[in-house]
Parts: sequence; C-alpha cells; structure tokens
Amino acid sequence: MNTDDKPAADPLEGKLIRDLAAILEETGLSEIEVEKAGLRIRVARQLQIVAAAAAPAIAGGGPARPAGAKGTDVSSHPGLVTSPMVGTAYVAPSPGAAAFVKVGDMVTEGQTLLIIEAMKTMNQIPATRAGRVTQVIISDGQPVEFGEPLMVIE
Repeated sequence: MNTDDKPAADPLEGKLIRDLAAILEETGLSEIEVEKAGLRIRVARQLQIVAAAAAPAIAGGGPARPAGAKGTDVSSHPGLVTSPMVGTAYVAPSPGAAAFVKVGDMVTEGQTLLIIEAMKTMNQIPATRAGRVTQVIISDGQPVEFGEPLMVIE
C-alpha cells in the first residue's frame, strides 16, 4: 500500500490481518480476501506442493488408482477434473455418508463428484464429461488449491 496516497493504517487493520492469517492456518487455505466499507485486505501464504501420486486412498476403502495402474502423470489427461477453487474437498455429502462416486463408477456429465467448501459455502463439483471414474486423487477433508487434480474420468 502506498502511504503517500493513503492515511496511516488503523490499528484495527493490523488486528484484522493477524486474524485473517490465523484463519489461513486453521483452515489450510492459501489466501483470503475481505472487503468492508471500501477497505480490501488480502492475506496469502506460500504452500508446499505435494505430488498427487502421494495422495492416500479415498474413503470407502478403494485404492486411489485402479489395481495394476502405473504412477502415470494425469496432468494432460482429457478426463482430468481439477479444482475450480481453493478450499476443502469432501467426497461425501456429510460425515459418515457414502461417497458421491468411487473408482469404477459410471458418471454422467453434470453429476456431482464431490463438494469443495470455500468461505463456509459448499460448492458442488460436477463431472465435466460422462464416463467411468478411474482415479480419485484427493482424500476426504483434504485442502485443495485452484487447478489441483481431483479425479480422472475416462
């Protein structure tokens, strides 16, 4: 912020920034932005990216990859479903409920695959194409970044 154009920072703004930073730590988000009364504050942090191949098995007991699948790079797969936002991914509609989909399931275009919670809002993530789910890359309750691989549909 350019101090030549703006008045001195309000001590409450500093507290707000610290509070937002604490929210980032608690939720695992990488950034958060708040706007109130013409004041916009964005707090971001750097995250260490972990390879998707190291993702644990999904809820429901099935492996993240079909049996016999090799650790191939899915980043250019035409059926790759990526996260459209930063948030927390959930594979089921509620704790203890059955997963929306699992490896081997046939899905239709537009069918809900999972939900991502962002800013206390549950966002349904639809299938971008019809086909069979061949990989579930994320685990239930996992923080996800924009563009992060979630599933593969063939």
